Amino acid sequence: MIIESTISLLLLLIQVPATALLLSRLLKGPRRYPPLQPQQPTPDMLGRVSVIVPTLNEALRISPLLKGLSLQSYEVREVIVVDSRSQDGTPDLVKAAQQQDPRFRVMTDDPLPSGWVGRPWALHNGFLFSSERSEWFLGMDADIQPHSGLVASLVKTAQTEGYDLVSLSPQFILKYPGECWLQPSLLITLLYRFDPAGIYTEQPERVMGNGQCFLCRRSVLAAINGYSSAKSSFCDDVTLARNIAAAGFKVGFLDGAKVLKVRMYEGAMETWKEWGRSLDLKDASNRAQIWGDLWLLSAVQGLPLIILLAYLPMSSSPYLPISLILGLNIFLLFIRFALLLAIAPSYDRKNAKGGWLFWLSPLADPLAVLRIFLSAFQTPREWRGRKY
Repeated sequence: MIIESTISLLLLLIQVPATALLLSRLLKGPRRYPPLQPQQPTPDMLGRVSVIVPTLNEALRISPLLKGLSLQSYEVREVIVVDSRSQDGTPDLVKAAQQQDPRFRVMTDDPLPSGWVGRPWALHNGFLFSSERSEWFLGMDADIQPHSGLVASLVKTAQTEGYDLVSLSPQFILKYPGECWLQPSLLITLLYRFDPAGIYTEQPERVMGNGQCFLCRRSVLAAINGYSSAKSSFCDDVTLARNIAAAGFKVGFLDGAKVLKVRMYEGAMETWKEWGRSLDLKDASNRAQIWGDLWLLSAVQGLPLIILLAYLPMSSSPYLPISLILGLNIFLLFIRFALLLAIAPSYDRKNAKGGWLFWLSPLADPLAVLRIFLSAFQTPREWRGRKY
């Protein structure tokens, strides 16, 4: 048991500081800004917002977004869909929506220049094309399903709280067993690394952002030359949010589960491939931060289940280090299962097959952490149908 005790001490040296850091973040949860609720606009908000939607072959999922945006009121001046030469009829759907709502417009962005990723390039073009009379720029993804009252709620919250940029975490729509099991584990990798949504973060390098619903003052975007500072980033939302925070502007990341839903990927394999490869946030982080995050995730999310399975046969050992490592990892696994109650409102599982697998998602944690490791050391060669 001497070897096991020595290994236990080494594991404690790795896990104890990480557990303390995790608890310091989770304990901020009760103080977070409450989830946004749908609101109605006031007359002073007339025409204050330009909505920009980048698209590339989104015909199968853009219709709920178009319908939801048409339900927004007079605070929305225009909805500009920037299409990157879709081949599936996406622009035709936007033109059909324009027949019912003249605020919709579709434009085709210029060919992708060297050094740019497709999404920030489309958003940058949309920003340049949008009306200078709008006070706010709202970037939205094609897979978002907004509730009526979303935009008014966003603008009112930004004004009340003094935000120059505010983005929202959505409610995720789950449909299939594999994603019900895997997706929550991938989401937890973000919750463990950063403060909860609704907690204001003063350190620019710890700021979070979500480009699926990204509201920014137009004057702020103009001051930093649009999306240029995030042009080569595969997590342009976080990169841009951190650049804006570093420039001295106030950036917020809030809970939007009650005002917007999203159906991101179809099944566990697509979730693993597409979402997993951007969650490392390496394009928005320095090397020290990446390694620090990998240490934290390994210590408090990836290892507990593995350690418990390895150490349970030694549970009757009289050696203190073995008892301590068992107790610590039981505690970490308890926290992980308890967090399922906290994140449950972030999921729409009403029509999901095997929705009960959500409650077993902690068993996927070693895989989720492995995915972050793999992504941290790989550069994407293909993204949303584009090759780089």
